[in-house]
Amino acid sequence: MVTDPGLERIQRWMQACIEDQGTCEEAIASERARAAISAEEARSIVLPSKTLSSLERLDIYRGMYLLRMEEALSTDYPGLKHFLGDDKFMRMVERYVEVYPSRSYTLNRLGDHLPKFLRTLDDLPKKDFCCELARLELLLTEVFDAEDAPPLTEAAVRAVPPEAWETARLKPIPAFAIAEFDYPVSQYLGGVDEENPFPRIARKKTWMVAYRRDFNVSRHDLERPAYALLSALASGQTVGDAIVGTMTQRWRPAVKEACLFEWFRDWMADGLFQAVELAK
Repeated sequence: MVTDPGLERIQRWMQACIEDQGTCEEAIASERARAAISAEEARSIVLPSKTLSSLERLDIYRGMYLLRMEEALSTDYPGLKHFLGDDKFMRMVERYVEVYPSRSYTLNRLGDHLPKFLRTLDDLPKKDFCCELARLELLLTEVFDAEDAPPLTEAAVRAVPPEAWETARLKPIPAFAIAEFDYPVSQYLGGVDEENPFPRIARKKTWMVAYRRDFNVSRHDLERPAYALLSALASGQTVGDAIVGTMTQRWRPAVKEACLFEWFRDWMADGLFQAVELAK
């Protein structure tokens, strides 16, 4: 007589079978699956249909699992998928979810460990580039999921007395990130999006800012001095100290007042800051 194993045991068994990378027979006989339900008892859990055996029906779910994982990761890492191609990307997904299986009801953060995982692979083409590209794409997902905050209004900026700006601090919005890369990964992602031509895949320092506004994530490449200034502001330096630090760097001849004005104008227009904190 077959007894009801209970929903919780069936769920643990089903998850173990689905996540196992072997054949269906090997999956139900695995140690993890047998810890929930024995292989003999398992065959009575999934009944055959008129056209499919029990194992064939179970294999449908097993096959859909990897497809769903691939779909979720390709959404977050379209640039990496484009570079590797469909087949190599799928093989990478299989290896990744074996090490980092889904542990949540949502697949929203499934790819959080992918940049770290890519570092462990010895057969990855252009490994350093792929790791940098994945780091960028993970950063963009984090910006997308960050908390919302209204940006500074023009009225709020105009309300700050001119003499107060030197000691004022600008607070970035939560959905903001700035990063330095060893490869032109932002430009490559722009090629995937058909925004610009693909760059040469070679080591080259690049700088970028990303932010979310109106539910859309945007990114802009930065010149080195602009990156230094924006990084200083985002880290909490006063406007005066950030400007002085930028102007005294080795690129000082290239940083003119017109550049500073344009950068601040663009950053304010893009809504990168949510508040001006004045010195007391």
